[in-house]
Amino acid sequence: MRYLKNLLAFSLLVLAATASAGQFHFADLQGKEQRLADYKGKWVLVNFWATWCPPCLEEIPDLVDLYNDRKDKDFAIIGIAMSSSRDSVMELTKQMDMSYPVVMGNDRMAAQFGKIEALPTSFLFDPEGKLVGYQPGAISRKAIENYINTKGRK
Repeated sequence: MRYLKNLLAFSLLVLAATASAGQFHFADLQGKEQRLADYKGKWVLVNFWATWCPPCLEEIPDLVDLYNDRKDKDFAIIGIAMSSSRDSVMELTKQMDMSYPVVMGNDRMAAQFGKIEALPTSFLFDPEGKLVGYQPGAISRKAIENYINTKGRK
């Protein structure tokens, strides 16, 4: 039942979001430009999180495993660290072996995606760059993979 609830919540469309594949572009912690348009052909999870957020920290290992298993195939993650210092974000990304790109976030960046009411919050873009999913609160690897596998078959 919990899985179904997560899957249903994750499958909600975010009509108010203004993000598109061409709009999002910011430098990650290594100075590399991150743009949704560069990931065309892959599912992209944009995950807003913070170093002080327990549910964020709980979901990171799942996200790291998912990214590492699928990054060369059909999936990418861009982490957006909100309300955290750059030093604390750098330290945490090393501690948790976060191999996916992480960007320092701010309110202007968050506004490109719509309303961020809680952390973590994730947005899922399909391989065409269209926003197809939204999840306020923690998300699991299983819920993401099931969503992608279900929608990817259509």
